[in-house]
Amino acid sequence: MSKNSVKNNTIFNTIKSVLSVVYPLITFPYTTRVLMTENVGKIGFGSSIVSYFTLIASLGISTYAVRECARLREDKAALEETASQIFSINIVSTAVSYFALLVTFLFARKLDEYRLLICIQSSVILFSTLGAEWINTAMEDFRFIAIRTMIMQAVSLALMFIFVRRPEDYIKYAMISVLSSSGAHIANILYRRRFCRIRFTLSMGMKKHLRSIVLMFSLILSQTIYVNSDMTILGLIKGDYETGLYSTAVRIYTIVNTTIASISLVVLPKLSYYFAGKDYKEIGKLMKYSLNFILVLGLPCIFGLEVIGPQIIVFMAGEAYAGAGLALRILSAAMLCSFIGGWIGNNSFIPAGREDLSLKISVVSALINIVLNFILIPKWGLYAAAFTTFLSELFGMICGFVFMDKNIRIEGLRSMLTGPLIGCAGILAIGIAAQLLLTEAWLITLVTVALSVIWYIAVMVVSKNEFFMGFAEMAVSKIKKRGEQ
Repeated sequence: MSKNSVKNNTIFNTIKSVLSVVYPLITFPYTTRVLMTENVGKIGFGSSIVSYFTLIASLGISTYAVRECARLREDKAALEETASQIFSINIVSTAVSYFALLVTFLFARKLDEYRLLICIQSSVILFSTLGAEWINTAMEDFRFIAIRTMIMQAVSLALMFIFVRRPEDYIKYAMISVLSSSGAHIANILYRRRFCRIRFTLSMGMKKHLRSIVLMFSLILSQTIYVNSDMTILGLIKGDYETGLYSTAVRIYTIVNTTIASISLVVLPKLSYYFAGKDYKEIGKLMKYSLNFILVLGLPCIFGLEVIGPQIIVFMAGEAYAGAGLALRILSAAMLCSFIGGWIGNNSFIPAGREDLSLKISVVSALINIVLNFILIPKWGLYAAAFTTFLSELFGMICGFVFMDKNIRIEGLRSMLTGPLIGCAGILAIGIAAQLLLTEAWLITLVTVALSVIWYIAVMVVSKNEFFMGFAEMAVSKIKKRGEQ
């Protein structure tokens, strides 16, 4: 395993994830104030509906494709055949998804007022299928993905400020959001030819792929249900206002969660290769690397949201969304469980071909979430929605520990935790002090973030955190090389 290769991939994938954070950080405070709470709720409700049809189209193909193509990366003919078969299956599933959406419009009359919005948001399904970005991930081409993301988000940012000026512009906002998240997939149709030629074929190899795809689909279906059911049920029971509040908390939660969990994409190709050869020494190294990433970057985010979550909500979205503060704090607790449960599932179950186990855990988690949502949301609204997410993630994390492959060894866990925990204790102290001394939400947020970053970096350096120092030394080395040229 090339350490520099993994680190470079981590850097590019982190850049992509950070861009995905910076974009909403810039647009979110603007759009929430312009569109108002009800229209933000409509956007969130429409997205939750589209997510189910996106799931039908994707069939869990992306993760399965990354795993299978990563195993065949040295055999171009086999890679091309497998990639074309998976792509063709995805084309068929996309057609089925759009047909299902049409049928839903015919019978679900409550969706009539959301029809145009949902149609626009659903275009991400077609773009994602045609782009087949999973081939870039399987071939570890994270550089191109990062550059493409940067360009599309810059264009979308400009369009956002030009065209989204009034509450009724929420349709324009939906169109620009689609462009930001999925428009660049079209560029991949030509670019991916550098790896292999992907074409539509009637010989889809269903016997070879169907079982694993169905298992992966079922897994992602259950995950999507318990991620989105709270938003959907909240929208149906409590209406657009509470959904708007909750979607604001979920947006911030998702930004952080997606950024940290993105490490799984970096290590999945190599982990799939090592699991195929049962190389547990290298598996342990990669899993330790990804756990370090989660601890060093994820823990301070969780502690930061816990201590100044309400102020972050007001800073980003305005006083009208202050009621989402407690929900964000509950979701940040769920985030810790999500990080650890996802680390085990995505880094050991999936690359090892144990998606059937992941499916069973996820199905029970989804059932817990749905049942509790119907029981608790009518009385406690968005806070119940956040709490059921926490319970579902907690269950998944516990099951992950119970069923984790005992051949996997993660050494030096205590030393991995020392620096991050000391740093997080300081973040709590800084956040509490800022709230005692300051009154404005924006000032509390900026002061806490600035001082926490300085404190946390200092702790990482003094404690000589292995993960942090590895990247610091790599950055210094590159700077010196450029200076010598």
